[in-house]
Amino acid sequence: MLKGKKILLGVTGSIAAYKSALLIRLLVTAGAEVKVIMTTAAKDFISPLTLGTLSKNKVLSDIYNESEWANHVSLGRWADIMLVAPLSCNTLSKMAHGACDNLLLSVYLSATCPVMLAPAMDEDMWKHPSTKENLIAVQRHGNIVLPVESGELASGLIGPGRMAEPAIIIEQLEFFFAKNNTLKGKTILITAGPTHEPLDPVRFIGNSSSGKMGMALAKDAIERGAKVLLVVGPTSEVIPTGVEVTHIKTAEQMYEVCMQLFPISDMAIMCAAVADYMPVKSENEKIKKSSDTIILELKKTKDILKALGEIKKDNQLLVGFALETNNEKENALKKLKEKNADFIVLNSLKDKGAGFGSSKNKITIFDKQGNEFPFGLKPKKEIAADILNSIINNHA
Repeated sequence: MLKGKKILLGVTGSIAAYKSALLIRLLVTAGAEVKVIMTTAAKDFISPLTLGTLSKNKVLSDIYNESEWANHVSLGRWADIMLVAPLSCNTLSKMAHGACDNLLLSVYLSATCPVMLAPAMDEDMWKHPSTKENLIAVQRHGNIVLPVESGELASGLIGPGRMAEPAIIIEQLEFFFAKNNTLKGKTILITAGPTHEPLDPVRFIGNSSSGKMGMALAKDAIERGAKVLLVVGPTSEVIPTGVEVTHIKTAEQMYEVCMQLFPISDMAIMCAAVADYMPVKSENEKIKKSSDTIILELKKTKDILKALGEIKKDNQLLVGFALETNNEKENALKKLKEKNADFIVLNSLKDKGAGFGSSKNKITIFDKQGNEFPFGLKPKKEIAADILNSIINNHA
């Protein structure tokens, strides 16, 4: 799986840098081409000569010296993936805040390839609130962060903070590249977030959808090699790197964009929480609080899933979502049939810890062949993988 892959390995100042030698050996043995960038601090833990000999490429460390300049832009474009192992607490902080004071960081900020990070630090540093915030930040930027291991640390403490073992990192890379090919060449339309139906210039009818689930699906699809067309309502969630995004506010706007994009898509996943009703009339001026009650006249919005089901071709897939509070399975199966969808993803507001705004979800997937695939409560990024795996594995 790693044969012919171009791996750009970043090595930072950590005692775990000694593991980089074995990691390079395993990568080269697997057939990968490896280039190494070291920070100045990393040289205190392992020599460039060692890593250069094992990688069979000159180790880079400086942006320039008296005789040459290291082209950080071309390095970031050369690689199939950039792997930083070990990732020190210091470099993690710099990555999270966009610092650019060495070659490794210059390459990171200009890289167009995916980035995988293997942190390594002492237990107290790992558990510090600043480190937790920095980890969240680099993940929000689209990076893959590998879990640390627990064990004996350089300080003599026993606890979490050890860099993942080289063999585990190899497994993660193999999984990444295997996954990366499953949707290669496919175009996927994904909707995310809520819609806001205006009552007046400052008020609207909406819901509590955060857009987390749609973003997780978009990110996972990108990692599998798909071209993602994301149509997203008002949300504060970070848009995954690499998607083609269209921002909308209303259900009508989402309908129009989806009708334009679906004919050029292989698959559509309608994850957005679209308003079912909109005001018959939206006032041009702010509605004043002039009486104790107010009557709002509402009308149905256009049914996007149904409209796409009506124009769906035999070579296209349509996936809908059903958020239910009662008769969950019955309503989901009814929606699956009436909207001419291929899959329906059911989640219930009765499931504690799942639903709007939560980082977790609990779903059941139904397909039109009558199959049912239940999944337990787990992070939405894992649910996204479950959804795409189910679609890929159960569509002939």
